[in-house]
Amino acid sequence: MDIQHHPDDGLLLSLATGQLAAGMRRVLHSHLELCPACRERAAALDALGGLLLDDAAPAELHEDALSRTLARIDAQAAAPARPIATSAPPPMPAGARWPRALAHCEATPWRWIGPGMRWSRVSLPEDPEANVFLLRIAAGKYLPRHTHKGTEFTQVLHGRFHDGRALFGPGDFDAADGEILHQPVVQDGSECICLASLDAPLRFEGAIARFFGSLVGM
Repeated sequence: MDIQHHPDDGLLLSLATGQLAAGMRRVLHSHLELCPACRERAAALDALGGLLLDDAAPAELHEDALSRTLARIDAQAAAPARPIATSAPPPMPAGARWPRALAHCEATPWRWIGPGMRWSRVSLPEDPEANVFLLRIAAGKYLPRHTHKGTEFTQVLHGRFHDGRALFGPGDFDAADGEILHQPVVQDGSECICLASLDAPLRFEGAIARFFGSLVGM
């Protein structure tokens, strides 16, 4: 797999230090599954974080810190275990693989949002409100031009698209924000499936695009 687009070290460090929201973590982990180079960088940043923690000055704890911690452990052990979601992923085309990063997540069947365009909502057990979804777009079709109110992480699972900046193919990762105005166009030869997470809605150009985007939480 010839991966050309990767998360930067700032994102990998945010992942290592637990600063990313649940949806963003899942998308980024789906990239690490496929990219040995990013896995190596992420491991190095994890090690660096451990060294920085070793050098950090110790913090004072309240006198009852241990007893409160043990009480929380006991409370969690006594709580009934919540069932783990085991729903099957929506059907994928030949050559597309369901990411291991989405283990225990629930996904809806493919839903129509326009000619040659379908989507599937992905629900995370640790954060049901996270805005995570799959987009499945036919060759030659495209999303309307848009920018972003917040940040969007996208991982390409199958096919290719060009958004005016670059060509993105299987395994490629993209992080887009309000500084980017683009229009992803799926390339000839195959449909494209992407996993995406948003922390704020997209800003579509045109009232019709904004209406349909609002229906699916984009």
